[in-house]
Amino acid sequence: MAPQMIFVNLPVKDLDASKAFFEKLGYSFNPQFSDDTAGCLVISDTIFAMLLTEEKFKTFTAPGKEISDATKATEVLVTLSAESREKVDELADAALAAGAGPAKEPMDMGFMYGRSFTDLDGHHWELFWMDPAAAQG
Repeated sequence: MAPQMIFVNLPVKDLDASKAFFEKLGYSFNPQFSDDTAGCLVISDTIFAMLLTEEKFKTFTAPGKEISDATKATEVLVTLSAESREKVDELADAALAAGAGPAKEPMDMGFMYGRSFTDLDGHHWELFWMDPAAAQG
C-alpha cells in the first residue's frame, strides 16, 4: 500500500505574502498544484498545506459556513515534528523573524521539546522534537 498523504487546507488573506513567509522558513511550493488562488506548500514527501485564497477556500466548504478568523478563534492546530531541538528552534526563530507571532511559551519536558507560532493569518503551528528513545516506550 502506498503511503497515505495529508493535505491541510488553510484560508489566507494574501497568498503572495503567505508564500513568501513559508519560503523564509525554507519550505517550497509545488507549482503543479499552485496558481494565483492556491499555493501547495511542501512540508514533506507526504504532507502538504494548501494555502488557498479565502475566495477559493469558500468553494470547498459547506454552503453558508463562514471562514474562521484564526486571529480570533482557533480552528486547527498544525503540529509538525522536527529531527532535533535545534531544528525546532531554527524553524520557530525563522517564523518569528519572518513576521509570525508567538503562540505559547516553549515547552521543555526533557524528552520532548516544543515551540509554537501563529502565521500571518493567525493559524497556530506547533513544532516539536521527541527523544527517539522516549518514543520507543
